[in-house]
Amino acid sequence: MTRRYFGTDGIRGRTNSPPMTAAMAMQVGQAAGKRFLRDGHGSRVVIGKDTRLSGYMMESALTAGFTSVGMNVLQLGPMPTPAVAMLTRTLRADLGVMISASHNPYDDNGIKLFGPDGYKLSDDDETEIEALIDSEIALAAPAKIGRAKRIDDARGRYIHFAKATFPLSLRLDGLKVVVDCAHGAAYAVAPPALWELGAEVDAIGVAPDGFNINDHSGSTYPKALQLRVLETGADIGIALDGDADRLIVVDEKGQIVDGDQLMALIASRAAVMGTLKGGALVATVMSNLGLERWLAGRGIGLHRAGVGDRYVLEMMRARGCNIGGEQSGHLILADHSTTGDGLVAALQVLAALVAAGKPASEVLHLFDPLPQLLRSVRFTGAPLERDAVKAAIADGEARLDGNGRLLIRKSGTEPVIRVMAEGEDRALVKAVVDDICAAVVAA
Repeated sequence: MTRRYFGTDGIRGRTNSPPMTAAMAMQVGQAAGKRFLRDGHGSRVVIGKDTRLSGYMMESALTAGFTSVGMNVLQLGPMPTPAVAMLTRTLRADLGVMISASHNPYDDNGIKLFGPDGYKLSDDDETEIEALIDSEIALAAPAKIGRAKRIDDARGRYIHFAKATFPLSLRLDGLKVVVDCAHGAAYAVAPPALWELGAEVDAIGVAPDGFNINDHSGSTYPKALQLRVLETGADIGIALDGDADRLIVVDEKGQIVDGDQLMALIASRAAVMGTLKGGALVATVMSNLGLERWLAGRGIGLHRAGVGDRYVLEMMRARGCNIGGEQSGHLILADHSTTGDGLVAALQVLAALVAAGKPASEVLHLFDPLPQLLRSVRFTGAPLERDAVKAAIADGEARLDGNGRLLIRKSGTEPVIRVMAEGEDRALVKAVVDDICAAVVAA
């Protein structure tokens, strides 16, 4: 069934354009509130946001929607997405909401919803909410309108939670860490968490002004982090995205370490310690074949899910696995979190670095990835249905001839088609991607 509002990661779009308007946010609040409203007057929803200018508007509209149907609202202010998931559980809330467009620029925004267990809502729950959005919702009687209050110590609660995932036997003393918070939701929590564990912290991307979130900073633009690590002689660099559920690392030589390498490190370490569940790691169809081969050589399986951390998590739960993630840096460590958590994942990487007592370049680069190229092409209409595009895709598959992979998909968060090819021959991979992208543009 085609959904009108929800994509692969909640509702997302350009602010003040449908569906990302204040009016729609209020409708979402009313619909989700009605769906999760319990009998009595104790129902509550937790709302967090990142640092976008539009966050104030969306927070107010959602609060109006929730309170109008009788739900009490607990406002967290700027907080990472995983903090919202965690606090939804610990505050015994019936629903959690994160206002964020993740790694997108400031003029986009989005609404992500979590159930009382801290997990993102299922497709069925989102479909029910969509049906309620398009219906007339009965409002609460005047005496049963909800209340709203701010949770002033939310940041401290999350910092304590994140630090508790770091081994008690280890410290970060003597380690110089550059952390780039992308001027986003982690700007006031990631640096103090690292400092309290003993690291010498150099924080960048920690001056949000409503407009600069993800702007030439964070995990989607690691160049700033690479330069800072090299300039300061840091031991390691950590880059988060706007809502801090994504992690990219830079070693002491300025080399980028992506999610595939980080998953290999965390999963193999867990296997040695006997804490890897399900005997496998869950990744997506985007993860490199080099990762799969490296894991197989160590007796660790790899299950591939569809793109999107929610689908990774669904497969993790179905297969009984506790570690999963995406090449882009969404890492899910189910022993600690119910969703991707960039800070918690970073702490596990730092723990491995400290335990090894070796430079990051030696610890974090575990396998040589096969040549892989990913490009995004903006589109209108339905180019994947065009004969010329279908022919280009079929030709690309034939040229790879079983010695690589080709993946074509529409993004669930923006109007682009992603074209990815992977294989032993770098020149062939580039040619295949170039030809398919050209066909999409011409369609």
